[in-house]
Amino acid sequence: MNSRRDIRGSNSRAALFDGIEEGGIRATSYSSHEIDEHDNDRAMEGLQDRVNILKRLTGDIHEEVEGHNRMLDRMGNDMDASRGILSGTVDRFKTVFETKSSRRMATLVASFVALFLLVYYLTK
Repeated sequence: MNSRRDIRGSNSRAALFDGIEEGGIRATSYSSHEIDEHDNDRAMEGLQDRVNILKRLTGDIHEEVEGHNRMLDRMGNDMDASRGILSGTVDRFKTVFETKSSRRMATLVASFVALFLLVYYLTK
C-alpha cells in the first residue's frame, strides 16, 4: 500500500513538477506576454477614450466658432446699415448748411445736440 502511495505520489509530483521543469519558462513567458498584451489593450482603450474626448472637444470648439462667426457677420451687417444711415444724415446736414444761413442752422443744431445730451445724461 505504501508503494502504491509512493507511485501515485511520485506520479502526481512528476505531473506537477513536469510542467515547471520543462514548460515552466514557456508558461511564464507566455503569461507575461498575455499580461503585456492586456496592458497594451488597456492602454489602447485609454488612448481611445482620450481621442474620443478630444474629438468631442474639437466638435464643441467648432460649433462655438461657427456661432461666433455668425454673430460677427450679423454685427458687420448691422454696422454697414448704421454707416449707411449715418452717411445719409451727414449728407442731409451738408445740404442744409449749404442752402440755409449757417448761423441760424448752427444754433439750431447746437441746441438739438445739447438737448440730446441733456436727455441722455438724465436717463442714464
